[in-house]
Amino acid sequence: MANIKSAKKRIRVIDKKTARNRRIKNHLKTVLRDFETAIAEGNKDAAKEKLILAEKKLMQAAAKGTIHKNTAARKVSRLTKKFNNAN
Repeated sequence: MANIKSAKKRIRVIDKKTARNRRIKNHLKTVLRDFETAIAEGNKDAAKEKLILAEKKLMQAAAKGTIHKNTAARKVSRLTKKFNNAN
């Protein structure tokens, strides 16, 4: 355990950031799973809505620094490709 005041504060800040990142990543996994389910069911309208939501959430996570910007772009690209091939 830290003894210095600034080190104690850093621990608190890191705990908050870790909790936020964990929350964002769990939400991302849920959104991506919903999209995959819609694609598997062949529900094109629902899949389109889920794709739009997934893209939005991925870009928000990248903007906050939870995931890297290129990772978000790669995932969006793959999801879009999967959606387009599901015709």
